[in-house]
Amino acid sequence: MKNRTIIGIFCIFLAVAVMFGISPIVNRMAAGKTTVYQVSKMVEQGKMIAKEDVTKVEIGSSGVKTGYIKDESQLVGKYAKSDIYPNINIYPEMISDKADSAEDVFRTLDGKKLAISVTIPSFATGLSGKLQNGDIVSVIVTNGAQSSIPAQLTYVKIITTTTKKGADNGNVPENKDGTTDLPSTATLLVNPEQAVLLASYEQNNKLHLALVYRGTPEQADKYVAEQQKVLESGAK
Repeated sequence: MKNRTIIGIFCIFLAVAVMFGISPIVNRMAAGKTTVYQVSKMVEQGKMIAKEDVTKVEIGSSGVKTGYIKDESQLVGKYAKSDIYPNINIYPEMISDKADSAEDVFRTLDGKKLAISVTIPSFATGLSGKLQNGDIVSVIVTNGAQSSIPAQLTYVKIITTTTKKGADNGNVPENKDGTTDLPSTATLLVNPEQAVLLASYEQNNKLHLALVYRGTPEQADKYVAEQQKVLESGAK
């Protein structure tokens, strides 16, 4: 009987401890809030995240995966690596400083800009396999002993290069002997006029790609803008 009384008293003390000690701590943890950043509307892969796309949301901190973006400046001006949907906390691995994969660029095509591939017939004509996504190149057209850079193709952006097996730059696997396959085509970002020219030159001439610029997307876009001025002027 005495033992039962002691056990009963112990259980009462334990219940009181849980009620007034542990429970408040758990409740405070559950009631904890944290601020995260989400998007107010779906942002497609490859699109730049604008300030108006971003919303700051206060949510319960319990169970939230750590490492989420806490500063809006880390988000605005970045590019979505994949489609980002509302009500999802944004993490650094979901965004990129630039959108330069082929898929990223393809998703931005609007009819005014097209993607067209040209053959890289030899090691030398494709800059010895060293072309990278986002490079600015000049297209040198050779017909017999005559070579020239058409005004319409002075500054052209590389979307990607692709091997005969269909692997794009950045995703080329190693062969068993440790080597990698060289690109056999280069895909270029052009307008309809440039696309027609390239298709014609591809059939009747030999093309070389000469590297003009490799660096920041902002500077590369300046070359593209300069080329656009030439196209609008009707230069041949």
